[in-house]
Amino acid sequence: MRAPAEAHIHAPEFPPKLDWANVAFLRMDKQAGRHAVLVEFWDFARVYSLRTLPYMKAWHERYADAGLRVIGVHSPGYSFGRDAETVRRAVSRLGIEYPVALDPAYEVARSYGIHGWPSRFLFDRRLVLRYVHYGEGDYLDCELAIQECLHELDEDLELPEPLEPLRPEDAPGALMEPQTADVTLPAERERLELVRDWIDGEDYIEAADAGAAATARFDAGGAWAVLSGAGLEPGLYETDGTVVAESPGLRLHGFQFTPKPPVPRQA
Repeated sequence: MRAPAEAHIHAPEFPPKLDWANVAFLRMDKQAGRHAVLVEFWDFARVYSLRTLPYMKAWHERYADAGLRVIGVHSPGYSFGRDAETVRRAVSRLGIEYPVALDPAYEVARSYGIHGWPSRFLFDRRLVLRYVHYGEGDYLDCELAIQECLHELDEDLELPEPLEPLRPEDAPGALMEPQTADVTLPAERERLELVRDWIDGEDYIEAADAGAAATARFDAGGAWAVLSGAGLEPGLYETDGTVVAESPGLRLHGFQFTPKPPVPRQA
C-alpha cells in the first residue's frame, strides 16, 4: 500500500544499544540523501517470513548499488529467538547479507507499531514513508515503489523489469482458499492430539519422555512445526502434521501452515 503523500511519516531511529548481524551498527539518519531504505520485520521461525525472504534478498542484490538499503529487523515470535547467537546462526544459514537488527525486546517493533510478521516499510531519500505492507504478497507493487524511490536518487538509472512471481500464489490478484489457522502453544494444546505427557512451558509444550507425540489436523498446502530443545537447532521443521519426540525435552512451540495453490479463475 502506498503511503498517503500528505502523511509525511518519517523513519524512526534505531535504539543506540541494539545488537546487529552483518554490521556493527547502523543509524537511520545517516541513510538520508544517499539511500532509499527498505525495512522488513521478520522472524526466522515464521514460515511467512521465510517465504518473503527470496524477494528481500533479490532486491538487495538488484538494487544495493543503485542506492537501496535493505534492513531486516528480527523481532522474535518465540522465546528462543531472543538469543542473539541463535539469530546470527539463522542469518548465516539463510544466506542473508544485508544488515539485520536484533530486536528481542521489541523496541523497534513498537516504534513502528507492528503486530505480526512479516511487515515491510519503504522510505525514500528523505526517510519519508512511501510504501507499507503487512504479511506476504504485493511484491510487484513493492518493487515498483522501490524503483520510483531509486529514480528520485538518479533519474537516469536503468533498472531491470520487476521480478516474476516466484510462486503461483505470489501473482497479483491470485485467489486463495481459506486454510487452517496456525496453532499457538500452550494456549491451543486442545487443538492437538497428544500421546503421552507434554508439560506446558512459556511458549511451548515439552515432551516428558521419548515417544511423546503431537498431531495437528490441517487443511493447507503444507505444515511446519516450530521446535527447540533436545539438541535441535531451534526453528522450523517441515512435517506431515505429526511430531514425535525421540528424547525427553523436545519443545513444540506451535504449527504453521502454508497456502494451498491458488483457485483457478472462472473463464
